[in-house]
Amino acid sequence: MILAIFLFRLIVTEAAVNVGGGIGVGVGGGGGISVGGGINTSPDTPSAGAPQVSKLNAAYTALQTWKSAITDDPNGILRTWVGSNVCTYKGVFCADSQDSTGPVVAAIDLNHANLQGVLVKQLSELAGLSLIHLNSNRFSGTVPESFKEFSFLTELDLSNNKFSGPFPVTVLYIPNLKYLDLRFNSFSGSIPDYLFNKQLDAILLNNNQFDSELPQNLGNSPASVINLANNKFSGNLPFSLGYMGSRVKEILFLNNQLSGCIPEGVGLWSDLQVLDMQRPEPDCSMIPGDGLSCLRIPAKPLVCGAHQTTTPSP
Repeated sequence: MILAIFLFRLIVTEAAVNVGGGIGVGVGGGGGISVGGGINTSPDTPSAGAPQVSKLNAAYTALQTWKSAITDDPNGILRTWVGSNVCTYKGVFCADSQDSTGPVVAAIDLNHANLQGVLVKQLSELAGLSLIHLNSNRFSGTVPESFKEFSFLTELDLSNNKFSGPFPVTVLYIPNLKYLDLRFNSFSGSIPDYLFNKQLDAILLNNNQFDSELPQNLGNSPASVINLANNKFSGNLPFSLGYMGSRVKEILFLNNQLSGCIPEGVGLWSDLQVLDMQRPEPDCSMIPGDGLSCLRIPAKPLVCGAHQTTTPSP
């Protein structure tokens, strides 16, 4: 299992806050961090100047706007979202800014909070965000266009919600994003080619309603984990898949409508641990490759000269 934790590039104030999250690459519900309180920055802390006040005021306005767009909070998380000291809000974490102008909101971790509502464009005012974890809530609608303004964001986990509509292209314009988790939603249509040119380490799109052919540049992706299972993808596996080599560790295609051949280069991948293409799992078949322990193939196997049962001669 590949663990993608991208820690803040900011210095956490007062105490270390554990806000990382593990990548669940299987087809079950995503894992994450329980909702916890933010850093308790005392209201009496001397101000670091106008920039600090401005940043926290902007955060307060943004979070209160979002709070008003949340229609159900069965666990009472938002009862703590009172007052201007946003660093005490449950699920909100602050850290020192890189320019030393005082604390900023660096992370939002509301995994498993069971909140119902929508995301609001004003969230982009939280310019210092490095992490957004919203796994296992009931957020619906789509991702605001303003999310492309998150210049420090490295992790975006929107899995196990009720988002719908086309692939949220705006996330591809987040410059430092490394971990993208859109699993278990109702996104549909095609996925953009540029997704696999972006410098992502994890692409988790399983259990949606995507129904296009796979982009031919899929093999360009530097990601170590790619999960496209349980959608309605059709057509052939892209030929470029055979050139991914040691970059990819786990890639899942099971429960789609793919056809054609397994690209020949797949047999030479040295570090791949799982290539999963069908569920329920049949017996494993061996193909060349030192690290690949199991190739699961569909009931109508994707066969060609690419699938071999013996290691070819040098």
